[in-house]
Amino acid sequence: MSRQIAPLASTRPGMGAIPFEGGVTFRVWAPHADAVSVIGSFNDWDSTRDPMAAENDTSWSVDVVGAAEGDEYRFLIRSEGRDLNRIDPRARRLTSSVGNAVVYGAGTFPWGDAEFRTPDWNDLVIYELHVGTFSPGMQGRPGTLDGVRGRLEYLRDLGVGAIQLMPPFEFAGERSWGYNPSHPFAVETSYGAPDDLKALVKAAHEAGIAVLLDVVYNHLGPSDLDLWQFDGWSENGRGGIYFYQDDRAITPWGETRPDYGRPEVRDFLRDNAIQWLEEFRVDGLRWDATSYISSIGGGGFRAHDRIKDGWRFMGDVNAELADRFPGRLMIAEDMQSTRAVTRPTREGGAGFGAQWDIGFVRAVRRALVTSSDADRDVAAVGAALGVNAGDAFKRVIYTESHDENANGGSRVPEEVWPGYAHSWASKKRATLGSALVMTAPGIPMLFQGQELVEGSWFSDEGGVDWALRHRHAGLLQLHRDLISLRRNVYDVSRGLRGPNIAVHHVNGTEKVLGYHRWLEGGPRDDVIVLANFSATPLPDYRIGVPRAGRWRVRFNSDWDGYDPEFETVDSVDADATREARDGLRHTLQVGLGPYSVVILSQDD
Repeated sequence: MSRQIAPLASTRPGMGAIPFEGGVTFRVWAPHADAVSVIGSFNDWDSTRDPMAAENDTSWSVDVVGAAEGDEYRFLIRSEGRDLNRIDPRARRLTSSVGNAVVYGAGTFPWGDAEFRTPDWNDLVIYELHVGTFSPGMQGRPGTLDGVRGRLEYLRDLGVGAIQLMPPFEFAGERSWGYNPSHPFAVETSYGAPDDLKALVKAAHEAGIAVLLDVVYNHLGPSDLDLWQFDGWSENGRGGIYFYQDDRAITPWGETRPDYGRPEVRDFLRDNAIQWLEEFRVDGLRWDATSYISSIGGGGFRAHDRIKDGWRFMGDVNAELADRFPGRLMIAEDMQSTRAVTRPTREGGAGFGAQWDIGFVRAVRRALVTSSDADRDVAAVGAALGVNAGDAFKRVIYTESHDENANGGSRVPEEVWPGYAHSWASKKRATLGSALVMTAPGIPMLFQGQELVEGSWFSDEGGVDWALRHRHAGLLQLHRDLISLRRNVYDVSRGLRGPNIAVHHVNGTEKVLGYHRWLEGGPRDDVIVLANFSATPLPDYRIGVPRAGRWRVRFNSDWDGYDPEFETVDSVDADATREARDGLRHTLQVGLGPYSVVILSQDD
């Protein structure tokens, strides 16, 4: 005999499935529904047993005694004579992107008592990775969150301060970059369970590594998207209550831009951001393609087709996150080089902590991959190094990311010499790029495999070539040494953690760039970086330095200990002479190998 329960709204707060002692509260936003029931393994999927009560003409809720964590469920929505069987938009766990929602309790994970403080932004080196390809999966399946956790010791030894996961949220199928989230509150089932993500965050924190998540709020889906016409209502054939019903819905990835003007949609996205920072304890978020939140065509908030509600939405969420989670890092992939993106919301900005610097990557990669030395524009590189002076840590700088290494492009070594990514020239210019990233002001970022000087391109099918840990062991050590200097591990390079730069030497003829980095100045602080963008060795190169005395070579990317094909000139410690050069009072003479970087500083 089925039990008969009169629809009675829940008094417990929250959306989705909220376990309580002895049962579960279910609540869903469906303002155009005529009736809603929750069906699941706890009621034999019988729509008559647990009807939901209407709340304020927009949401529906019910307390189901006997339902419990681990139960599968769906919502059955009656709308204009149709029965719509929908996955909970706020499902925290799924059987698959087209399966059932699973009741998941937030308070059962054993976090322990350890506290983790997000590193200062001037101490961060970010390592972007894709869960499905970073570690090998079992029997041809994608890699998992547990697989990433198993490589944390490697990442700790590399010296990175934060890992940034490409979107690990439920998407269609088993393989994807992750930028097509169908269920943004749930962890992708092929990667693991919600507790597996928490276990990764906990283990990363124990290893001293922060965790950032890549989130997608500029569009949803578009496939396996139960949000589409969720409660049966739509206009103009569009997506219904979660999406714009006019041309503002149009994005390069489908007509699924969220309606940032609807309070319920804003809360949906806001609550999603809070979930990852509060419950999963991640240390920041990287917002994908933010210019498509603030405009239809991606031109950003100053474009003629700007979306004012989108700009306001970003600012409001960032202001709340900054207040509730001080020190967490919000990164925008805006790609418009607009400082308003990182301007505080009280000044009309979007309130992000930092943004990807498209100007840096374009100028540096162009100089690295150009075929002829004569065509390398070192002045453009020098200009890119010094952008955003005074706000150095409001930009993320890099030469490789998932975008640059795909979409018709390849990793730097492959672009240098297609088909010969492990050639001398490819290795030299790729490591030259890594050295620029680690010595310029900003938050540096590596992409998975970059430290191994991996070739080819990025896809969600092929994994990192871990055999290179042995074949390119020296190049891996080169990146460890660069990161150690960037983070001032040995207290000989404090200036690389500072905001200050003076690009004081630009030699367009010999293709050499020199710059001075400092925090406060003085021994162990002032750092001189010298970069050769040509194949010509320069054994006695002269450059201006700020002070007399001995300057020690802390790093030389041309050292044959990094690769047996390297080292064509010696780069050794040298004493500065009192001869004005490059606007400074002293001159240093040092060896500079082809396509190489030398880093110098002084002892006390």
